[in-house]
Amino acid sequence: MSELRIYDENNPKQAERVLTRFADIQAALAEIEVGFERWEASRQLDAMASQDEVIEAYRGPIDQLMKKYGFQSVDVISLTANHPQKQAMREKFLSEHTHDDFETRFFVEGEGLFNIRKGGRVYATLCTRGDLLNLPAHTTHWFDLGPHPQLKAIRLFTTPEGWVANFTGDKIADRFPKLEAPHYPLARAA
Repeated sequence: MSELRIYDENNPKQAERVLTRFADIQAALAEIEVGFERWEASRQLDAMASQDEVIEAYRGPIDQLMKKYGFQSVDVISLTANHPQKQAMREKFLSEHTHDDFETRFFVEGEGLFNIRKGGRVYATLCTRGDLLNLPAHTTHWFDLGPHPQLKAIRLFTTPEGWVANFTGDKIADRFPKLEAPHYPLARAA
């Protein structure tokens, strides 16, 4: 189940608001110009579905987003708990950063925790299967895929370079709950 916890950026110990209803999460994120949608596949996919099969199952919504935002490319990433670089990848994404491009992720399987910092608040958004999060360019954020990642996600890009981060150097992510913390009981355990 998706969840949004809104914190004062100076108080990571207690969320000011916790939202679990889709419409409430969508409205709160819209206030900071972040898109939140739910997609359904046009057909059933199994765990071994190829990139092409996944993209084809979501072709309608992908085409709509590509047209709306001028996305030039789409791909599918898959990460499992036995990936040899999982810890290095987690650490890289946990550093606060921005992008000159959109950060658009649709969760085909699994979950991840996007933390968006804007207007003195941190919006900790737990995304699960079926969720699409669309961060505009230059949105300050970090992402936690958890200590035992299990996710498959569609990514869309307007530039051929794909994922390029501009790290802020701020250590704010170190102060906020991680995906495995007791604050996130829905997070997968190993």
